[in-house]
Amino acid sequence: MITCIPDRDIERIIEEDVPYGDLTTHLLGIGSRSGQIVFSTREETTVCCSEEAARIFEKCGATVSSCIPSGTRLQPAIPFLVASGSVQALQAGWKVALNLLEYASGVASRTQRIVEKCRNVNPALSVVTTRKSFPGTKKIVIKAITAGGALPHRLGLSESVLVFKQHTAFFGGLAPFLDTVAELKLTARETKIIIEAETKEEALLIARSGADIVQLDKITPAELAETVVALRGVNPDLLISAAGGINEANAADYAGTGIDIIVLSSVYFGKPSDVGVVIRPT
Repeated sequence: MITCIPDRDIERIIEEDVPYGDLTTHLLGIGSRSGQIVFSTREETTVCCSEEAARIFEKCGATVSSCIPSGTRLQPAIPFLVASGSVQALQAGWKVALNLLEYASGVASRTQRIVEKCRNVNPALSVVTTRKSFPGTKKIVIKAITAGGALPHRLGLSESVLVFKQHTAFFGGLAPFLDTVAELKLTARETKIIIEAETKEEALLIARSGADIVQLDKITPAELAETVVALRGVNPDLLISAAGGINEANAADYAGTGIDIIVLSSVYFGKPSDVGVVIRPT
């Protein structure tokens, strides 16, 4: 599901950085000279948005000679993107491409590490990410998390049903709302009904309601493991997900509780990947 970011978005991020040309290159008088730019890893990296970085250089007037695909896991010092052209073209694309690569590859690398830790404990576990990305970056981070081996939990409000206490409050609480689940499932036959629980007791009520998935929020791994056993006894067909505070340090602990799905936002936030760049005359 590794997505492709549209040209209009590529052009927008170029325009943000180079709205009226490159003053430094113009004043130095070197814009028409020929050069080459090489991007390489400084650390183990799951590269992401290399295709978009290549298109940045092409739109700036350079020619791309090498591009390793998104989702490739690279060891340090491996070149993964090479382009040639005028200094004007290379300078225009340099930092735009670097910023995109470092941010997206950071998300992809964190995602892949978490996916590997979870699958080593529970090979059948699904790792999915929330819609809590920084506004304006969704296309980039969705590509990044899929490059890292995860999938989106929710792309937005339009394609999924996830019921929070902020919804059930308008029914008088969780219990009265659960009386409507059977009708809701008939209305939305193609869509799974996910309901969030904050306690074991709420989760058991949801399990008995016929909901498709119960999402347990901010529950410790020890308590979650006990809750999973109880839920399986009530509804063996129920899918169980965990969300809230899950990150690289504790993801394996949650994976070991017997749940089916881990939901997290932590991959969006953290250190960008360390990517090295060399620009040289040719």
